[in-house]
Amino acid sequence: MKHNKMNTLTRTLIAGCTAGMMATATFAEEAVITESFYPYKTETPQFEGLQPGMVINQDNVAQFKEVIDPAFYRFIEQGWTTITVGETTSFDLHPNYVEATRVSLGNVSLGDKVGEINGWQAGRPFPQEPSADDPRAGEKLAWNYKYGYNWGDSAAIYPFYWKYRDMDSGDVERTIKFNFHFLNYKGRVNQEPTPEITPNPSDLFRAIYVQVLDPADVRDTQLLIHRAADDLKRDNSWLYLGFQRRVRRLATGQVTDAFLGSDLMIEDFEGYNGRISDMNWTYKGTRYMLMPFYNHNELTLDSETHQDDDGYQVVAFSGKGGCFPNITWQLRKVYEVESVPVDESHPLSKRVHFMDAQTFTIPRTVSYDRKGSLWKTFTIGQAHPDHHLPKNKGSGVSIDDSFSMIDVQASHCTTGQFKGQVDPELTPTNMFNVQYLRATGS
Repeated sequence: MKHNKMNTLTRTLIAGCTAGMMATATFAEEAVITESFYPYKTETPQFEGLQPGMVINQDNVAQFKEVIDPAFYRFIEQGWTTITVGETTSFDLHPNYVEATRVSLGNVSLGDKVGEINGWQAGRPFPQEPSADDPRAGEKLAWNYKYGYNWGDSAAIYPFYWKYRDMDSGDVERTIKFNFHFLNYKGRVNQEPTPEITPNPSDLFRAIYVQVLDPADVRDTQLLIHRAADDLKRDNSWLYLGFQRRVRRLATGQVTDAFLGSDLMIEDFEGYNGRISDMNWTYKGTRYMLMPFYNHNELTLDSETHQDDDGYQVVAFSGKGGCFPNITWQLRKVYEVESVPVDESHPLSKRVHFMDAQTFTIPRTVSYDRKGSLWKTFTIGQAHPDHHLPKNKGSGVSIDDSFSMIDVQASHCTTGQFKGQVDPELTPTNMFNVQYLRATGS
């Protein structure tokens, strides 16, 4: 009997220790999730003298140098633009995306080569805080961006206006009206089917389809990008030119050419539109920075141009050359990540991405030419989905809502005014194949 009592006691102690360890592990895992997705739950970022509602201009910008990226600081210092400070708010991603991250926590790892990843199914692959001691921390953050919830499972910018502007004269040289469509084939957490679209014979991760609506000389130009699930495989991209009425495959190098004469490369889309394996990634640090996040419906919007029948108004622009969106900026937690092209013939020597730690969008990117001089700077305004179109409410998507790509060396910019819509009916799967280009363009 004594022996049995001892066995019972031992089992009880082991069970108690196991339960305690499991509870500790669960607590630690939940802390990782909370820190990654809800960084403002217990503390709001602060910086001395910075208050919501204030305007940062030439006179006071030096006081806030630590929370503004160097390129934008230079713009304010030169009197090209100002920053209106907004209140820091949480941009909660969809609960299904958070849950997918929780389920796969600890199961995802990098492969031996840059561009290889193991164990990812859906959600944020590396929600743990990056460490300066981890030589691959930048690469992990790049994967978090690639597998982020930017546009969710599918969405459309419908319509999308690009303006080509001379910064010195302020003249709008050209306006192009597009529709942009995005579709994730894998890692889907919200829109049916989940977790992936089948059949998927080409084993795609994501596709982008672009159609030009106006003006007449480029009308019906279409772009289709297929990104393979295997990051080591090159994208397949096709361009349909309306005036030629034919589809041609884009050579790899063409993703770094000026797209339709704008200041953007195809590789610039969304902050970075390339493979992880095309770059060497370096984590440079975590900091609080002013970032272009706002509530669209609370802005003073463009009431003169591009107002839709439903009353929707796009973001207005002002500042030097009309190159700066009239938005508010929030003090937010940011990861600074440097990407250096593997290909030495790439037109850039590096990009510096300022990734938002909560949403893993890339609202600010600064690009340097091959000599290492500042060349371009990209701003993508992020609108809260609950203060935007009614159909976007509750989507958990940080809405790309305005952009400005400034070529500092050419004194030129391309600006974007969006009507982003999280609506699967606007992104049917048949839209993302080559046959659709021919059928739509004919």
